[in-house]
Amino acid sequence: MSDKIDVLLYGLGAIGSFYAFILSRSDRVRLTVVARSNYEAGITINSENHGQHTFHPHRVVTSPAEVPPVDYLVCSQKAIGQDKAAARLKPVVDPSRTTIVIIQNGVGNEEPFRNQFPPNSILTCVTWVGATQTSPGIVKHTKSEDMQIGLFPNPQVDSQTEQDRLKTFADLLEHGKTRFQILDDMQRQRWEKVVWNAAWNSLTTLTMVDTQTWLHSSEDAEPFTRQLMHEVILVARACGVQLADDLVDQLMARINAMPGIGSSMQTDCKNGNPLEIDVILGFPARKARELRISTPYLQTVYVILRAVNERLKAAL
Repeated sequence: MSDKIDVLLYGLGAIGSFYAFILSRSDRVRLTVVARSNYEAGITINSENHGQHTFHPHRVVTSPAEVPPVDYLVCSQKAIGQDKAAARLKPVVDPSRTTIVIIQNGVGNEEPFRNQFPPNSILTCVTWVGATQTSPGIVKHTKSEDMQIGLFPNPQVDSQTEQDRLKTFADLLEHGKTRFQILDDMQRQRWEKVVWNAAWNSLTTLTMVDTQTWLHSSEDAEPFTRQLMHEVILVARACGVQLADDLVDQLMARINAMPGIGSSMQTDCKNGNPLEIDVILGFPARKARELRISTPYLQTVYVILRAVNERLKAAL
């Protein structure tokens, strides 16, 4: 690998813009971003942790086809149509050089990339960053900032090579002064966040109220939420991911310590955008059916959200 590390960031929403900023802080990085809007003025981050910064990527393109193969491909787009996204990114992936970094919500995200790029290393990430894009190129970031990162192991790649690729990317995050932890069992982290998202993304979107308004809407709201979370945990365990017995209590304590919040799915719905339901609800719902696990709350919420999503897509 040369002195410069070529990075392509695909998905310049709030989370993508935040990590573009983090990566741009290293003079080793030659950062290219894919964006549909005009970013001649640069990208501005207003962060409670990092202050206000405006930065310019090395290059802004409208399509991955404009870019030669890179060292790191960072996928931070909404996890909608993963198979199509993986195919679209083929021009920037070198079988022996490129490491794919997936920073997305959901479970099952890695399989389309593994299927499209069998020889490549994949880093899988779970992020807890409170960021919103107030307008193209302008991102507001709260104090919420954390990430778990680890390998989606590839038996075709030498284990030391995979570890080196993970360490190099982790060094870039450290240089960018963001919080993260390297973990071995990333699927547990993914499923834990899906338990959270399956509840709060779906319920805030279907009701169009914030979390606290929902929880105080009736005496049935909290038991409903707990049962929905519990069903996702049952599916995770059946898939071999051992989530903690008290995870529902932990997540409910976390939400009750926060003011009422919406969700990214609710924002997408308000803006008339397609919803990120497949990797959050669809994958667990399909696994439940395959494994013959009774999940009536999960299945009901998923079916209704699919109808909402079809309405949004028809209106585009």
